[in-house]
Amino acid sequence: MNYTPYIALSLLSSLLVEASTELEFRQKLRCNMTIQNREFPKKVDSLTKMLLDGRFYGRFRMNSFVYNNKDNERDHEVVAVGGSLTYHSAYFNGFGLGASFYTSQTPWQNMSQESLEFYKGGKDTLSRYDISTGKEEGLTSLAQAFVEYRGNHNRVKIGRQLFESFLTKSNDTKMIPNSFEGVSFENRSFTSTTIKTAILTRQKLKDHSDFHHVLAYGDNPNDAYAKWSENDDGAMHQGLTISRLNEKGIEDRLLIFDIKNSAITNTTLNANYTAVPELLSSMMVEGSYRFVFKKTKLIPSVRYMAQFDNGAGAIGGANLKDNTIGYDNPDSLDGSLFATRLDVIQRSWSLRFGYSSVADKGDIVAPWRGFPTAGYTRAMGQYNWNANTDTYLLRADYNLDKAGLLNGGRLMMRYAVQNFDDAKAGVSSDKKIFTINLVKRGFLFTPNLYAKIRMAFIDGKSDTIAIDGSLKPDSSYTELRFEINYLF
Repeated sequence: MNYTPYIALSLLSSLLVEASTELEFRQKLRCNMTIQNREFPKKVDSLTKMLLDGRFYGRFRMNSFVYNNKDNERDHEVVAVGGSLTYHSAYFNGFGLGASFYTSQTPWQNMSQESLEFYKGGKDTLSRYDISTGKEEGLTSLAQAFVEYRGNHNRVKIGRQLFESFLTKSNDTKMIPNSFEGVSFENRSFTSTTIKTAILTRQKLKDHSDFHHVLAYGDNPNDAYAKWSENDDGAMHQGLTISRLNEKGIEDRLLIFDIKNSAITNTTLNANYTAVPELLSSMMVEGSYRFVFKKTKLIPSVRYMAQFDNGAGAIGGANLKDNTIGYDNPDSLDGSLFATRLDVIQRSWSLRFGYSSVADKGDIVAPWRGFPTAGYTRAMGQYNWNANTDTYLLRADYNLDKAGLLNGGRLMMRYAVQNFDDAKAGVSSDKKIFTINLVKRGFLFTPNLYAKIRMAFIDGKSDTIAIDGSLKPDSSYTELRFEINYLF
């Protein structure tokens, strides 16, 4: 029996006892529960001090999921407990190193070997592949382990790391973040400008204990669960299998260039280039402008993304699920996406009106947890970047803290209408989505304790007939999530 995760939990529990509110100044949680360090270790003058003067950052985490589908056989509940322990050394001549250990244990769940196929929100608390192949049910991983150099304006990181860009995100909304292996570079030499580049060779999705291919779907004929062994993200292109790539001698690698600039007053500009050589590439440009009135801010934004097929379409086809019925050019992954939004913001509340439209060409390929429609029309757990998909969204955000109603509280609601292409057999039926998020910082009067409740109500059409005469599945479901985080 592997005692590693239980030792880790014991260590986390013991450290909780010694936690102090000082860490409130060193760490904070974004609304998606992603940790941002406010303070890094200091500079030192020897290698010994570099190691001894390093810092530990901790997090205890509990997440629970209740999922109800119209098909009762797909209903499931799961509760996960775990957390993370991060060490970051001090800096000697600009050099430092760091590592993060994560664990997620699911002692209370109703899973069976057969039901793993239907796990949705709660699937990121465990590894379906590990369970199916007889490994331990808990999920444990050294998701970060890197060496870095920090100069006045430059930062280089080598090894296992989190890398945030347009299409690559840590997406830390469950128990363990999405991470990568590779080399990244960040530069801030130019005024109000951040430039990021990276070569990422491996990825570890949130429900994997090991690192795997960045753009290859498992299809080992000798492994009954091969589909869960490599990149099995919900937005992965299932036609880009390992065997097909091996036949052509293609090694999947991610090349990324990302730039953000806010030098012009009230203006933010973004651009991104992401490529998997010999398969596909994409370019994205985005801009927003802030109109400031006495009590109100208006922020219109626009995003355009173009995807270029460099060989992937001929290998896997135009549809992410390898079902190209209804596509005008079934062997092309050329595609594009347009999105726009308007944010109306006052002191304690804001409204967002969003719209996105995907061209009737190939599906957008983005299995790296950065979502092409994020911030515009994507709602909780939804993928809406298949070809010929239009989405409309209204979001209401109320800062209960600023309104004097609930200290550290925030309430957010979203309503979205997703219109998919009825003719295409490989995409969902139309949906209406309503979600509610309530976040409370300082839960139970403890400054470092955060709680979050999320509810989703999905109303899918049950009578959609594709062009081949097949009936599309009813995608209706309801979901409840409850999460607690403690930083120490």
